Amino acid sequence: MDHGKSTLAKLIAGIIKPSNGEILINGMNTKNKENFLSIRKQVGIVFQNPENQIIFNSVQDEMNFPLENLKLENKEERIKNALKKVGLEGSEKKDTYSLSLGQKQRLTIATVLAMETKYIVLDEPTAMLDPKGKEEIYKIIQNLKQDGYTIIYVTNIIDEILLSDEVWIMENGYLKNSFPKEDILKHIDEIENSDIKVPEIITLLQKLKLQNIEIELEKWTMEELIEKLVAKYKE
Repeated sequence: MDHGKSTLAKLIAGIIKPSNGEILINGMNTKNKENFLSIRKQVGIVFQNPENQIIFNSVQDEMNFPLENLKLENKEERIKNALKKVGLEGSEKKDTYSLSLGQKQRLTIATVLAMETKYIVLDEPTAMLDPKGKEEIYKIIQNLKQDGYTIIYVTNIIDEILLSDEVWIMENGYLKNSFPKEDILKHIDEIENSDIKVPEIITLLQKLKLQNIEIELEKWTMEELIEKLVAKYKE
């Protein structure tokens, strides 16, 4: 079913223009061609298949390309810092075709980070990756959040919603609802009615609540839940 998530991601990034209404990025209308370069400096987007996004043979050239197009300065420093943030420090001279799929996806994220955008749109960035590659992307997202980046994360993988601060549910091209992650237990029926599988950790929290066991989570990981349960019964 086409819920319109990827379309919304492209609209926010200014890749496609809205047929109705307007999208403003810090007051700049994405329909206005004069705003294109300014919007590109503020919003970066990463797609699900990095091999469709990488066009140059070397990491350095790949990352240099958008920086030159946007006429940004300090390119070498930007590239060095961005590669470090995704765990690819020192890879400037590497051939892009020699990278694993997970490394290629981290490179596409680094390319966006080098532009020092304020907003990063990730359109199902782990769809092509194995479990190890997924975990690497999750760690990067958590670190970027701590560094103050605003991330819009489009996903069909239900457990990934727990990476967010706020959840938006899309259905048939419309925003069905939005709510803080902390309120997710209040919206279980709505999530299930949208044919979305409830994350396993949420199911466990529900069962615990039925037993009058209230556990509040911050990281929303299974490890945290186990730690808090052990600590609760040690009291």
